[in-house]
Amino acid sequence: MITKRIIPCLDVKDGRVVKGKNFLGLQDVSSPVSLAAYYSSHGADELVFYDITASSEKRSLFTDILKEVASQIFIPLTVGGGIRSLADFDRVLKCGADKVSVNSGAIANPDLIPQAAKRYGDQCVVLSVDIKRVDGVFRVFAKGGRENTGMEAIEWIRRGVENGAGEIVVNSIDTDGVKNGFDLEMLEKVCDAVSVPVIASGGAGSAAHFVELFQALPKVDAGLAASIFHFGEVEISDLKKICKQNNISVRE
Repeated sequence: MITKRIIPCLDVKDGRVVKGKNFLGLQDVSSPVSLAAYYSSHGADELVFYDITASSEKRSLFTDILKEVASQIFIPLTVGGGIRSLADFDRVLKCGADKVSVNSGAIANPDLIPQAAKRYGDQCVVLSVDIKRVDGVFRVFAKGGRENTGMEAIEWIRRGVENGAGEIVVNSIDTDGVKNGFDLEMLEKVCDAVSVPVIASGGAGSAAHFVELFQALPKVDAGLAASIFHFGEVEISDLKKICKQNNISVRE
């Protein structure tokens, strides 16, 4: 049985962790450094750090805060935001990232994924995809969910894996921050399309939603969430106990 991962996500804007709903209405949460240290010592399996406005502001990711975060944790760290070139990969890896997440940068430059996979290995390249239903079709959105690319999401993900992405993060804009559960329909289609690990993001409002996710879609490798962890609505240690009680294999 695949051991499921529980992953908190730090959405960072102007040096602070923020959280919104459907990618809008951002509110201040906390310091990314203190939150990262807390999660590292309280059962998180990995941590995701997104500089959420780097792409839309056409700038590089802030590395000073990233270095501080990396120095405080002892779990794998995935970093994304404004990753547009191999130089950006190199920079964040040298700051302490274990994996690099690409989204808008891969849309603008489809060669980025195969180039990065060749240089750093598939396991280092994470394709993060922001998806929203438009007239019943799953569409890929860029620049923090602000721009509809018109691309069909499942085909884009399939192509990304063929080009060397070793992991997929599926961000459902429709369920983001709504707390009514993960987007199971969307996730099932992604899992059926690829054989690499799939991380579900968007919609977690309770521990029961993680249980529902892992039981309904055994192919999903990890559940990612932000606000329910940030605001103490669900403690990761409690979530893992509940998963075990429901015969879902999780790390200690």
